[in-house]
Amino acid sequence: MFRRSLAVCLLFISMCITGEMKAQSTLSVEDAGRISKLEDSLILVADSMYNAFIPDTRIGYCEKFVKGLVRALKTPGSYYYPFAKLGAKINIIAPDDKSFRIFNWQILPDGVRVRYFGAIQREGHDLKLTPLFDRAMEIGSGAEDSILNNSRWFGALYYRIITTESEEGPVYTLFGLNASNLVSNKKVLEPLRLTADGIVFGAPVFNVRSEGIPQNRINRFIIEYKKDVQASLNWDNELKMIYFDKLVSQTNDPKRKYTYVPSGQYDGFTWSNGFWNYVQDLIPVQEFKDGEAPTPAPLAPRK
Repeated sequence: MFRRSLAVCLLFISMCITGEMKAQSTLSVEDAGRISKLEDSLILVADSMYNAFIPDTRIGYCEKFVKGLVRALKTPGSYYYPFAKLGAKINIIAPDDKSFRIFNWQILPDGVRVRYFGAIQREGHDLKLTPLFDRAMEIGSGAEDSILNNSRWFGALYYRIITTESEEGPVYTLFGLNASNLVSNKKVLEPLRLTADGIVFGAPVFNVRSEGIPQNRINRFIIEYKKDVQASLNWDNELKMIYFDKLVSQTNDPKRKYTYVPSGQYDGFTWSNGFWNYVQDLIPVQEFKDGEAPTPAPLAPRK
C-alpha cells in the first residue's frame, strides 16, 4: 500500500510540475495576494503532512501539498514571491545569483523511514519547474561515482548552496542531509549544474579519488556516521572553505559506517582551478606527552 501511494504521489508531482509557462519579470499586487492565500493553505497541509497521527495518511497530505504548491507556482510571476511563511515549514533555498530555487522537504510516510521530496524552480521568462525523485536507497554505495538527474536524485534536505565558477559554467554545491538509513546518517556535497539538457547532479570536481574507480575523481562527497551523533559539514565564510568532521570508527572497523563518530579534528575543501581541493587537518592538534599540559608562553619582562 505504501509503495503504491508513494508511486501515485511521485507521478502526480511529475504531471503537475514538469512543463513550461510564460512568466512575468514582476509580480502584481493581485497575484501576490492570491499566492499569499494559497500559502496559508499550504502551511496547514504541511502540518498534517508531517504530523498526521496515522502515518499511512501522510503521503496523501503530501499529494495535497504538492497540488497546492504547483497551483501557487503557476501564478504569473510566482518566482518573485518569497514564500516567507512557507519557509518556516519547508526548506526554500537559492544560490546567490538567484538563478533557481529549491522547494525541499521530508516526511516519514510509514513513521520510520524518511523520504525526501523537492522541486526546482528556475528563474527566467520560460519558467521551468522540475520535480526531484528520491532514489538514494536504490543508488546505495555507488553514490559517490554517479552522475544523476531529477528522476534519479540522491534525496536530501538541503541547508546551504555555495556557487563557484568552472570552465563549463557555474557549479552550485549543495550541502544536504540524508537520514533515510535506520542506523546511520549521511551528509553530502552535491554539485548541481544547469545545462541545456536539464539539471545534472554530480560532477568530478572533488580532488579525491574514488575507492571503486581509483583513476576517477568522485562526483559527490559523502560522510556517513552513527545515527545518534552530530557531525559537521558546512561552509566557513571567513576561511572561504568547506569544513567537515574527520570521522573514526568506535569499533576500529572502517567498513561499518554506522560506528563512525567525530574524532575532534577537521578536514576540508578549498576551491581553486575548477576543483574542490582536499585540505587535511584544518586545525592542527597539539600532542602532549604524559604529564604535560598546554601552558601559555611566559611574559617578557618589562623594560
